[in-house]
Amino acid sequence: MNTSSLTDRAYSPIAGNSELANRIRAYDWSATPLGQIQNWSETLLATVNLMLHSPFPTILSWGPEMVFLYNDAAIATLTAKHPSALGALYRDVFHEAWDLVSADLEACLYRGETAVRDNMFIPVLIDGALEDHYFSYSLIPVYENGRIAGIYDAFRNMTETVVGAQRLRESEARLKMAAEVARLGVFVWDTLEDNGSWENDQIYEIFGRTRDQGPINGDAFVREIVHPDYRLAFQQAMNNTLQTGEPFHFEGLMRLPNGDLRCIEVHGNLQPPVDGATGKILGAIRDVTETRQAEKEIRENAKRLGELAAIVASSDDVILSKDLNGIVTSWNSAATRVFGYTADEMIGESILKLIPEHLHSDEKKILASVRAGRPVEHFETVRVSKTGQLLDVSLTVSPIRDERGTVIGASKILRDISGRKRLEKSLVQAEKIAATGRMAATIAHEINNPLEAVVNLLYLLRPKITDPEGIDYLNSAESEIDRVSHIAKQTLGYYRENASPSRASLSDIVQYATAIYEPRCTALGIEIVKSLDSSQKILLRRGEMMQVISNLIANSINAMPDGGTLSVSVQNAEGEPDGILLTIQDDGAGIAQYDLPRVFDAFFTTRGTVGTGIGLFVAKQLVEGHAGHIEI
Repeated sequence: MNTSSLTDRAYSPIAGNSELANRIRAYDWSATPLGQIQNWSETLLATVNLMLHSPFPTILSWGPEMVFLYNDAAIATLTAKHPSALGALYRDVFHEAWDLVSADLEACLYRGETAVRDNMFIPVLIDGALEDHYFSYSLIPVYENGRIAGIYDAFRNMTETVVGAQRLRESEARLKMAAEVARLGVFVWDTLEDNGSWENDQIYEIFGRTRDQGPINGDAFVREIVHPDYRLAFQQAMNNTLQTGEPFHFEGLMRLPNGDLRCIEVHGNLQPPVDGATGKILGAIRDVTETRQAEKEIRENAKRLGELAAIVASSDDVILSKDLNGIVTSWNSAATRVFGYTADEMIGESILKLIPEHLHSDEKKILASVRAGRPVEHFETVRVSKTGQLLDVSLTVSPIRDERGTVIGASKILRDISGRKRLEKSLVQAEKIAATGRMAATIAHEINNPLEAVVNLLYLLRPKITDPEGIDYLNSAESEIDRVSHIAKQTLGYYRENASPSRASLSDIVQYATAIYEPRCTALGIEIVKSLDSSQKILLRRGEMMQVISNLIANSINAMPDGGTLSVSVQNAEGEPDGILLTIQDDGAGIAQYDLPRVFDAFFTTRGTVGTGIGLFVAKQLVEGHAGHIEI
């Protein structure tokens, strides 16, 4: 800066070296209602210089047009409006707030009324966006020659203070609400003076006192409220906080004035010294009786659930659960063992995967019963395993309810009763066999009596027959009587020799049996083809083997009502174990594939009312009684 400019400033009516002083001196005021600066009145110049030297943000509005002047302290508030606001009109500078401040400005300019406002809301347009601001200001009229010439506006932007106060109030409101929601009692305890301040209604409610009764001091709190078993712990927690500054924490039992025991939890912090005073604890107290009881119940329930889960996991019975759509939601290890599916394979799948298609309708009935809240108990049905095996099972299905009592699914306990069913079937068959045996014994007895009479009559007749042809007929009659007796016993299926086993040739027995059935085969057009290649003698009961062979030959004959070929072979078995192989084969009607697994079951027959279902059953028992094996 040269000497000439310093000289010019010295004679300038605008004093000072501030930014706005320089801008006012340099501004072309001739284009404004104020005119050239050399023509400004002494009052205007004095007021402008007063404004420029004020440390407070100040605006000077001059003339009826309210020409806008301001000082350096106001720049921060004007932000983007600076420096274009200088020399403009007030209503143009703050057009966004004119409706809010115009009444005060006009009252001051035209009626000389002083306006003082605190924390007034005035929006300010900054960078094209309105921002909420709060201002405190005072409007003072400036007189010239006894008339109001301008307005001196000293202001402060209080936005940070107001917003901070609002946030504090909101925080306090939230804190109060949180304390109420959490049912926290708030206190300040001066441990040195042993007095406390209870800050909200909740703490009075916790301790069963009224505000009229007021708070109690720490010594009385320990003596009268804290349960004797917890007093030492309370004192230790307090001493630890006072000595180390660590947060205060205590949980224990207290006794209310009415004698009730409650569990309380106290948290607090040692406050920083104020005016040299120490030992104040700000804290919160909470009645946690119900919470601790609920936690205890949760732990007990978790323990029971764990025990139940262990029982389910180790149970021999299938235990699973499903939703109301029949989708499997749980699956224990027994289910995997019984059905062959893993939990990963079944959870999320339909329960219909385990039910034969013809029984799908049963599942609809079960789900309908469950939805109605009715259990299904000991329902015997059939299920199918992963391998396709049909299983006899017993089901117990119970509704699963949520905490509101609404049925949301079903638990199912399934027991595989296939073994029991087989045993029941065997018992039924055994009973049938026993009953048939008793009947057979009676029939055999009744048949044997007339047969013995016929044999005796033939014996008496023999000396009277001398004709050779007659003798042959007599011999045939005796043979046929023997065969009738033997066949009767075979047909009944319960004949068992009492004689001890003896060595005999299976080929000889086959030869004898085919000789018996040869007339019948001839009559039916059946050709018998024999291949008796074994002469080995083995230990057996001849009558039982005769019964086995007769049953097998009779079955083949029955299968060829229109004639055919009956093949019988006896061969020495090769390999281990040693033995003799008897094969009986025919080209008759055959047996359906699905019936083959059942042909050796007692009373199973494919011949309707004609067959008894006893022959092959007895044959199997007799063969296995000789440590042999029979198959078809």
